[in-house]
Amino acid sequence: MEEIIKVATIENEIESNLLSLILKEREIPHVIGTYHDSVYNGIFQPQKGWGFVNAPVSYKNQILEILSDIRKSSALLNNESD
Repeated sequence: MEEIIKVATIENEIESNLLSLILKEREIPHVIGTYHDSVYNGIFQPQKGWGFVNAPVSYKNQILEILSDIRKSSALLNNESD
């Protein structure tokens, strides 16, 4: 079985949902988790990020490229609304 690694930190829930949708479409195995802890009411999310994506090491570059494209698109949309 291939090694599973933490590929990236996810900035927010919208990024998480979009990334998960794209990875599912491309049949890339992954697990997305959140750093939210109900006991502490999410106080660690500002320090750690919203969450993370784990996947087999062989998919790391593909996932990072997809995530980079998502972030570039988001930045463009934010700049257009200013």
